[in-house]
Amino acid sequence: MNELTPRPFSAAPGEVEALLGALYRNRRTFAWKTGGLDADGMRRTLGPSTLTLGGLVKHLALVEDHYFTHLLLGDDYPAVWAPMAQDEDWPWTSAADDSPAELRTLWLAAVARSEAAVDRVLADADLDRELALADGPETLNLRRVLVDLIEEYARHTGHADLIRESVDGLVGEDAPR
Repeated sequence: MNELTPRPFSAAPGEVEALLGALYRNRRTFAWKTGGLDADGMRRTLGPSTLTLGGLVKHLALVEDHYFTHLLLGDDYPAVWAPMAQDEDWPWTSAADDSPAELRTLWLAAVARSEAAVDRVLADADLDRELALADGPETLNLRRVLVDLIEEYARHTGHADLIRESVDGLVGEDAPR
């Protein structure tokens, strides 16, 4: 599940490069922690939690589409998220019915849409330009969206790290290059 488009990252990045680099690193580590498992591994839980690696993959695909496609660009959610109208927990509960390949494809497609959205915004704005939210009168800027996504990935990559270790013992901080 580590099929992300590589992002170059210099030793002394500017702010945009630093934020995009941090997001990419978190995505890459998440992909490594959730990749290469069969369906049973993707459904495994740890302790009293109901979190699964598959649920985390599907949730982060939704988060990508929520922040970048919906909030930032103001576009409708992709059709894949329609079942959420009846069940807001659908990404978590339905992931057990998806194959690892389906989950990977869903997540990678959401990441690709997000990267295109970022490129689109950066083409005619910087990190500070206020952008109207699709869901209301508030505004936000791209910096805030990127920081929120970095935080979301950091939290859930920690969850994935613990679950993955319980599945097959895989440990480590960064995905191998």
